[in-house]
Amino acid sequence: MDGGATERLAEDRVLLGRTSTAERVAAILREHITEGMFEPGTRLSEESIGTALRVSRNTLREAFRLLSHEGLLAHELNRGVFVRRLTADDVVDLYRLRRLVECAAIRHAVPPSEKGLAGLRDAVRTAGIAADEQRWEAVGTANMRFHQAIVELAGSSRLDEMMRQVLAELRLSFLAMKNPRAFHEPYLARNRDILQLIESGDTPGAERLLESYLADAERQLVQAHS
Repeated sequence: MDGGATERLAEDRVLLGRTSTAERVAAILREHITEGMFEPGTRLSEESIGTALRVSRNTLREAFRLLSHEGLLAHELNRGVFVRRLTADDVVDLYRLRRLVECAAIRHAVPPSEKGLAGLRDAVRTAGIAADEQRWEAVGTANMRFHQAIVELAGSSRLDEMMRQVLAELRLSFLAMKNPRAFHEPYLARNRDILQLIESGDTPGAERLLESYLADAERQLVQAHS
């Protein structure tokens, strides 16, 4: 784990408040995994992370345990804790879940809430800015925010939490793509099209487009992991 990651974690101390808990530490690390800060195969140093966040070793180990249960980390005997490397089977399973949850969220969001639409619009706008600036990892992060916002259309806090975990795990798969621009750029327009269909009330059309979108992304990622 490099010094830049440690410095960014140190900035997150304020998120812990006075009562540093394993759940809050896990949430911080999960967020950074989603942002792509930790590459698959990265060894996470208890000493560096504990110092950066000013949490006890026991608290950090419990956070690692929670993230291991979510499939984001793996403990290797006598070696330490590492960010997981996903397999092609992992990708297939994740996309099976995504189709079930995201398509249903669109189907049942009639009419979509203004809050939900605002999340979709913000993600599309953020992705466009990042693309203009050639920040393709940031485009990937905005893309994930877009899909999080799709699930938020369902109005279920439990689904929202589940999707945060799914997208964090999926980000590990995205990092296997050697050319992030070639992978992410084509989906910018497709996100805009899905948003426009939802805004116009054409939820069947939005669902069909999303199904095609997810099938294409799954095929690309499975190939990268094979």
